[in-house]
Amino acid sequence: MQTILGSGGAIGVPLAVELKKYTNRIRLVSRNPVKVNETDELFPLDVNDISQIDKAIAGSKVVYVTIGFTYKSKVWEKTWPPFLQSVLEACRKYQSRLVFFDNIYMYDRNSVAFMTENAPINPPSKKGKVRAQLHHMIMESTEKNKIKALIARSADFYGPDNKNSALKIMVVDNLLKGKKAQVFGDVNKIHTYTYTPDAAKATAILGNTEDAFNQVWHVPTTKERLTTNDWIRLVAKELNKEAGFQTIPNWMLHVLGVFIHIMKEFPEMIYQYEGDYIFDSSKFEKRFGIKATMPEVGIKEMINKIKLK
Repeated sequence: MQTILGSGGAIGVPLAVELKKYTNRIRLVSRNPVKVNETDELFPLDVNDISQIDKAIAGSKVVYVTIGFTYKSKVWEKTWPPFLQSVLEACRKYQSRLVFFDNIYMYDRNSVAFMTENAPINPPSKKGKVRAQLHHMIMESTEKNKIKALIARSADFYGPDNKNSALKIMVVDNLLKGKKAQVFGDVNKIHTYTYTPDAAKATAILGNTEDAFNQVWHVPTTKERLTTNDWIRLVAKELNKEAGFQTIPNWMLHVLGVFIHIMKEFPEMIYQYEGDYIFDSSKFEKRFGIKATMPEVGIKEMINKIKLK
């Protein structure tokens, strides 16, 4: 049995598709799980009720955590540590291997210009401090031989069925409405992105590779040094729209936060858009011989999926 905690999201759904290559026994765990494969086992779970995590994990050979909590620092601080602790305890009890899908928030601000798995953990944000705590909890469990675990880390997302990425909300959605794209920071700085199907495929591979455990991996991410402006142009070309954009100043985020909750959470993360954001996945590529999808192809597939809806 391989189990996905957070099976309905941008990574959970394509991950379920990929896991079919390795097993016919897949358990999907979320508030309202829906089958991806015909043989999937569904396990409804309210993540606020951590007493059910033990049952959700029972009998699992591998457990994938791809869940995402409300994008709010206070929610993360309150919810993530006890949730992960329950997962670690259940994995230890059932001798399940853990694959934790993560982001880059825990890395030092000065490392964002070129991030490897060895980047210093020194988060500059509240949400980053939570992610650093989770990282340490997992690695401490592996160091004490309590469980086998790995962290599959990703850059910012884009891709099909990915409704909440900045690229989707601020660029694609606005251009589709005939508006200008909205951007943070410097549009002429490099910003690499992870294509969600690539991330899901890599996560499935890692979870089914024995010697991949007890370490951190960066999943395949664009090698092309595209700036935010380049990404806008790619999207605009695919949509046959003008590649216009509007830069949102930091002070406006605080104003917008009064009306749009998620905007209130963005100011502490703006540093990621003020300079180059380069996420290196050479370690995975060299080990498994798999590279990221070309940006032009990924954007085309994302737009085609949107047009079908």
